[in-house]
Amino acid sequence: MSHSFLCEGCEKDGFTMTGYWSHLQQSKDPRCTAILHALNNSMDLDSSSESDSGNQDPNWDDFDDTVQPIPFAGDAFGSPEDYGDEDFGQSDDDDLLEEQLAQSNVSEDLDDQEDLEQAAAAAELEEGWEPIREIHNIATAPLEEHNAQDPLPEDGEPDSAQIRWAAEERLDVDPLVIHYATQYPQSRCGAIKEQRHTSDQHYASVINNSSNIWAPFVSEIDWKVAKWAKLRGAGSTAFSDLLAIDGVCDALGLSYKNTNELNKVIDKNLPRRPAFKRHEVVVAGEAFELYSRDIIECIKALWSDPEFAPFLVFQPERHYADDDHTIRMYHDMHTGKWWWATQKEVEKKTSKKGITIVPIIISSDKTQLTTFCNKLAYPVYMTIGNIPKHIHRKPSRQGQVLLAYLPTSKLSHISNKSARRRALANFFHACMGFILHPLEEVGLTGLELTSGDGAVRDGHPIFASYVGDYPEQILVTCVKTGECPTCPVPRDELGDPDGVSAPRELDDILDALDTIDQGATAFTRACKEAGIKPIQQPFWKNLPFVNIYRSITPDILHQLYQGMIKHLISWIRSACGDTEIDARCRRLPPNHNIRLFLKGISHLSRITGTEHDQICRFLLGIIIDIHLPHGFSNVRLLRAVRGMLDFLYLAKYPVHTTETLDELEKSLEMFNTNRQIFVDLGIHVDFNFPKGHFTGHYRYLIELYGTADNFNTEYTERLHINLAKDAYRSTNSKDEYPQMTAWLDRREQVLLHDKFIQRRLSVADNIHQPCTSTRPSVYGVSLETIKTSYGASQFEAALSRLVVHVQHPQFSRRQVELAASDLHIPFRKLSVFHRLKFISHDPFSVDPLAEIVMDSIHCEPSRHDKNGQVIPGRFDTAVINHKNGGKTGVKGYCIGQIRCVFTLPSSAVHAWFGSRKSPLSHLAYVEWFTPFASLRPGQNHGLYKISRHRINGNQQASVIPISLIRQSVHLLPAFGPVAPPSWKSSSVLEAASHFYVNSFSDRFPYSTLY
Repeated sequence: MSHSFLCEGCEKDGFTMTGYWSHLQQSKDPRCTAILHALNNSMDLDSSSESDSGNQDPNWDDFDDTVQPIPFAGDAFGSPEDYGDEDFGQSDDDDLLEEQLAQSNVSEDLDDQEDLEQAAAAAELEEGWEPIREIHNIATAPLEEHNAQDPLPEDGEPDSAQIRWAAEERLDVDPLVIHYATQYPQSRCGAIKEQRHTSDQHYASVINNSSNIWAPFVSEIDWKVAKWAKLRGAGSTAFSDLLAIDGVCDALGLSYKNTNELNKVIDKNLPRRPAFKRHEVVVAGEAFELYSRDIIECIKALWSDPEFAPFLVFQPERHYADDDHTIRMYHDMHTGKWWWATQKEVEKKTSKKGITIVPIIISSDKTQLTTFCNKLAYPVYMTIGNIPKHIHRKPSRQGQVLLAYLPTSKLSHISNKSARRRALANFFHACMGFILHPLEEVGLTGLELTSGDGAVRDGHPIFASYVGDYPEQILVTCVKTGECPTCPVPRDELGDPDGVSAPRELDDILDALDTIDQGATAFTRACKEAGIKPIQQPFWKNLPFVNIYRSITPDILHQLYQGMIKHLISWIRSACGDTEIDARCRRLPPNHNIRLFLKGISHLSRITGTEHDQICRFLLGIIIDIHLPHGFSNVRLLRAVRGMLDFLYLAKYPVHTTETLDELEKSLEMFNTNRQIFVDLGIHVDFNFPKGHFTGHYRYLIELYGTADNFNTEYTERLHINLAKDAYRSTNSKDEYPQMTAWLDRREQVLLHDKFIQRRLSVADNIHQPCTSTRPSVYGVSLETIKTSYGASQFEAALSRLVVHVQHPQFSRRQVELAASDLHIPFRKLSVFHRLKFISHDPFSVDPLAEIVMDSIHCEPSRHDKNGQVIPGRFDTAVINHKNGGKTGVKGYCIGQIRCVFTLPSSAVHAWFGSRKSPLSHLAYVEWFTPFASLRPGQNHGLYKISRHRINGNQQASVIPISLIRQSVHLLPAFGPVAPPSWKSSSVLEAASHFYVNSFSDRFPYSTLY
């Protein structure tokens, strides 16, 4: 229930808390201005409203002493192998804590310098000019009720948080797996026909089985220089000039003296993937070049790669999250319904046993090679669904093959525009038909495929899906611009959520295409009635077991980030005003997962998908208490934004269940129910655009092919850099395609040979290099400095309580307080650390030992850069295991601001704990915010609202082991109707009185903070 506020200045009554704050900011009455000034100075507004009960004090002495750090057992973003226990500070092993501390230290000098430069730039931007903001309709515009809570559920009915918790928990269970061959043992699905030599044995025979591990190169340095030249080095001319320097080749003992000689060694001795071949395509009397590879040979190359042999999938599976087989799980392609259904269809059609389906995934997209000359490339990529997504989405693993470079001509020699458009579409389908034509036969007859371990299977390559942006989708499906590439909904009904229907009937479309023999008029009429363009021979027409209209996959990059999110941000800017939105962006506190837009976002042009992703992470928080024009309430705005952000984050899940897909649909329904606010504000007319409509197909397609991250065009955008743009830079820009394909061939040969050598080395010497630790950020920091510069004002008292509690866990709170007051602290200085890192390793990358910083927490006081400029201090906030918290949800957790991370001197450890091993090797001083136990998420925005936890005006603080810190957390200030001009990004955590816990800062917080 909300409270009514009385202004003691002008004696006006009946304000809500937000309304009272808005009144003080706008009032011209000097008495009201004086009250506002006093409140700003105290920075203690309403500090006791949520935190005046003793039983909510999260001091160390109130911690449950049975709480154990929780090992991270995997979640929606990875298995336990992806994230080790030590990565999230949850291990009670002191050796691991030592390693974690090393990882939580300040980075090496280069990282320090980079951080300092970034902080200096941020400090300069923070003090930059910003426009004066005009306030409209502040007095009359109704805000959403900040203190409103979700309606209490009926007795026995779970609330939304419980439903979400149950759905998230199922993502972490070991699924019950039903294999196709188990369900239908007579099919012998995926059976091995025979065993042959392994791919490595064949590879070794090609290079003459030399005992020299570096063969065909004479030595390790001979190979490594060649590898550097082809993967990392300068241009071919520069490399030849380097080797031409007197004595270089002799000093290094190289077997080649220039680039041409090195190319000959590679071309003659190293095995290769299928070579590119040049073909001519003639259109209206003009010939164009098509460079392509044999798709069958490309399939064999992927299938036989020894790197993929341990991971290949040979049969479809059904994964269930419950014993009753009612809740399906979806992730990789073999868990979807398409593979299972296709397996049955192929077996029925061919009457064969022992079939292995090979799903073919094709993607294409034009990309610009040059900035000024408008030089384009049109690459086509291919991978197979048997390779798990964690491999084929990494360019360094070579799980995708460059299949072809399509011609990029605009056919400008055809003067008629309509004829030219038709010719371009037919041109594309003719090229793709030529490339994919071999699949028409082998999809039915099959072919022998030998995997890297030498096992031979009867493979049936079946075209499964096409990955591309919207222009590619309508080009592939032959539908008109503005229509859905999947279902036949009319263009003017795309905005109707009930208009989402099943995919188009393929038989009707094939019948229309068969009328081409009846003449151009009849053919055009039949295609129009079928709802497609008159394309003479679509490449998919004769491919077996293919319905192209269910083969178009979700595209998070273009449909969501560059589609719905792009529109949503534009609508919000129009509704709320660029000036106020920019002002709020400038005042957000820093966090590892948040990019600060200290100039705002209104000046951005040609915004990328990455930038839209970064804006999404704080978008909801900056509009929670903003005013809308014309007196509209912001409730529908908040619900619409929350619904679309929920849909986006759920769509990105790498694992889904029936329950999380229910949540996906609910989020889309929330957006659709509340989006009318943008029409009522006069910002938008309707929602009849294909990208928004296609979101209604996401659930169906995820159930069909697995999660959306199997097919994101973001991966092909990354391939453009390696396989198109870098290849073009290696040429002389004249007749570039022969040079590009030759450069790519040699690069692939070198990469394959490097992996072969690494496998031979791993067999010969399976030793990992030890990890070295780094140093503390600062040695010998006095306790007085920790209390003043770091803001740990209660450091000695908090540390004493912790030590006493550990020494005497049976003590009551009062006993702990009494004993702590008499505890002697045998030191006056400490070594402190300014950054706590959460490190992970990707076992599926080329370098599985490479460290990945998943998260980090800064706790560093203000300092000066080399120019004498003051760099403000930064003390991040974190989620802390307060009372036996679980792996997901907020129960048992509390938010704290990390003021100082330190380690105890050995003398103190010995004095307090004697000869036994210290349980308190690495600690953090934390200032607490409101515990989650007393809160419920907001009804309209779904975020928790917290404030600093004070009792009788005193900030509550504790010293805790760093192993209790689960993750960093981003707090969004409660700005009020207008963001206070005095607030700055670097100081807003101290200036603001209330905050919203940002669950959208990254995938991990989203899946855990609800």
